[in-house]
Amino acid sequence: MKKIMTSLCFALLLSSCVEKKKEDNTNQEEITQEDTLQIKTVEPVAIKMDDSYFKATGTEPFWGLKVKENRVELNMMEDTIITPHATPIKAQDANISMYRIQTEAVSMDVIIAHKECTNAMSGEKSPYTVTIAYKYTGEEETHALEGCGSYITDYRLHDIWVLEEMDGQAVTKDDFNGRDVPNMEIDIKTNRFSGFAGCNRMTGGLFFEKDMLRFTNAASTKMACPNMDAESTFLKNLQSTTTYKIENNRLYLSNGSQENLLIFKKID
Repeated sequence: MKKIMTSLCFALLLSSCVEKKKEDNTNQEEITQEDTLQIKTVEPVAIKMDDSYFKATGTEPFWGLKVKENRVELNMMEDTIITPHATPIKAQDANISMYRIQTEAVSMDVIIAHKECTNAMSGEKSPYTVTIAYKYTGEEETHALEGCGSYITDYRLHDIWVLEEMDGQAVTKDDFNGRDVPNMEIDIKTNRFSGFAGCNRMTGGLFFEKDMLRFTNAASTKMACPNMDAESTFLKNLQSTTTYKIENNRLYLSNGSQENLLIFKKID
C-alpha cells in the first residue's frame, strides 16, 4: 500500500475569437433573413453499443481502460481486470478524479487528470492524463501504468435544438424582434456548436465530462437589432451552463444555482 500511495502522490504532483465580422454598425439596423441560422439536416452518428463514458489507452505495455456506469475494465496483453464502478474522489483545487477500487482479487487506483497527454507511439494528443496503480491480492508488487484518455460526449446531444423556454418562461419570435428564436446545432464529432442567438450568429466549443456540459469560447457576429436584451440573456445563460438533462426530445440546461436556465426542443 505504501508503494501505491507513493505512486499516487507522484501522479498528483505532475498534474499540478473565432475571428469576428469586421463591421461597425453605429445605427440600429433590421436583421435580414440571411442572418438567421439555415436549418439543415445533421449527419447521423453511429451509436456505439458499449456504455463507456471515459476511455484511455497506453503503451509499453499496451493497455486499454473503459470506465462505465456500472463497472471499470482494464484490458492488458496478458490479463483483464473488471471491477465494479466506484464514485470518483474529486480534488478540490484541480480537475483530477481518482477511482479507488478494492475487490477480493485486486486493489486498483485510477487517476484521471485534466492535463494534455501525447501518445508515445502515434503522437495523438488527448485532453487527459491517466495513471493507474494496481496490485493483486497476495502479491507484493504494485504495477503502474500511464496513458492518455478522453471523455465520450453524449451522442444524444448531436442534433439541432430550438429554444423553447428561458428562465422558466416560454419564448416566441416576438421576444427576438419577430425573427427566429435562438437555435443551435451541436456536433459531437468536433465538440462544437453553432447557431443563431436571436440577432447574431454564434459559434463555440463544448467541454464535456460525465454529468458536466459547458459551452466555451463563445463568439458571435456584431449585428445591431432593436432589442438586444433577450439575446444577451440567452448568451449569458448558455455560457453559465454546467449540467444538462435530455428527456422527451428536450435539452434542459442548468447550473449549480439555477435549474432550467434554457430548455431546447429537438428538431426532427
